[in-house]
Amino acid sequence: MGSKGDNVAVCNMKLERLLSMKGGKGQDSYANNSQAQAMHARSMLHLLEETLDNVHLNSSASPPPFTAVDLGCSSGANTIHIIDFIVKHISKRFDVAGIDPPEFTAFFSDLPSNDFNTLFQLLPPLVSNSCMEECLAADGNRSYFVAGVPGSFYRRLFPARTIAFFHSAFSLHWLSQVPESVTDRRSAAYNRGRVFIHGAGEKTATAYKRQFQADLAEFLRARAAEVKRGGAMFLVCLGRTSVDPTDQGGAGLLFGTHFQDAWDDLVREGLVAAEKRDGFNIPVYAPSLQDFKEVVEANGSFAIEKLVVYKGGSPLVVSEPDDASEVGRAFASSCRSVAGVLVEAHIGEELSNELFSRVERRATSHAKDVLVNLQFFHIVASLSFT
Repeated sequence: MGSKGDNVAVCNMKLERLLSMKGGKGQDSYANNSQAQAMHARSMLHLLEETLDNVHLNSSASPPPFTAVDLGCSSGANTIHIIDFIVKHISKRFDVAGIDPPEFTAFFSDLPSNDFNTLFQLLPPLVSNSCMEECLAADGNRSYFVAGVPGSFYRRLFPARTIAFFHSAFSLHWLSQVPESVTDRRSAAYNRGRVFIHGAGEKTATAYKRQFQADLAEFLRARAAEVKRGGAMFLVCLGRTSVDPTDQGGAGLLFGTHFQDAWDDLVREGLVAAEKRDGFNIPVYAPSLQDFKEVVEANGSFAIEKLVVYKGGSPLVVSEPDDASEVGRAFASSCRSVAGVLVEAHIGEELSNELFSRVERRATSHAKDVLVNLQFFHIVASLSFT
């Protein structure tokens, strides 16, 4: 068993160098645990189309490439499907307008710790043909050039006025850091006994909310410098319907119940010190519509075309809903695919394995409750820049 207290607390690390969805193609990888995100994204394609229809089309004789970016691309095929959809929809708009389409460039961006290798292995081959119409008609190929851009989207990533369209899904709820006061034992916001905001005290909740809004403000400031006039953004993040920020909805059930109980198990069994548990907090905040709107309006650079709470459904995909063990495995794999890297950095691989085995056992014993109540809501924002 790994020793206690030898790992540096996650909150004191440079989170952007550490945070990533679990890479590779294994059982607990994000690539194999993002089917629900794919379904949620497909259900919102009509909203994405509406945003794409707001993008200005350059009709000059020699237009620059149309450049689209996926921020928080992770390492699965979902980001590739979205970029392919964006390119094809914009190409159709050029065709309907009777304008020769430009070349297309797609930037896949995430933190440096992201598994870009797995992502790039999933890319279909580029059609080597100068005829754009044939490129777009070729199934199983891509008609756009690609590049990876490592870095935090809470800072500038691209030259000024170079990007026509930004897309970001299921990423903006990740904070740039755990609020410092939340893991400071001297602070009134200290989240004693908990590893997430769900069910925490008012001062803890306020610290999380302030961190989210400060981060979102930095995100918008950076994008306002990078986007072209006539460009747009389509943003999706976890959201909540409750006015109470300590009620994090589906995120609360994923990180605040069986996950929380599993940490408490390790503390009771003497495998992890209580202070070690309290030094770990999930850097996620599911905002309300008002939380989000306040920041966009204060920034003032983007017009809100649409801002809604959208029911996404369950993050679990199971073939046999009546099989409690399958539900438990799916829950633990889903939780581990997004939080496992942070847990392992905080308590080590062996204790991390112990933790998630307990998450699985607890979720298995509450399988029906998990299936019924683990439902996600998303904030969907369509923003234009004029």
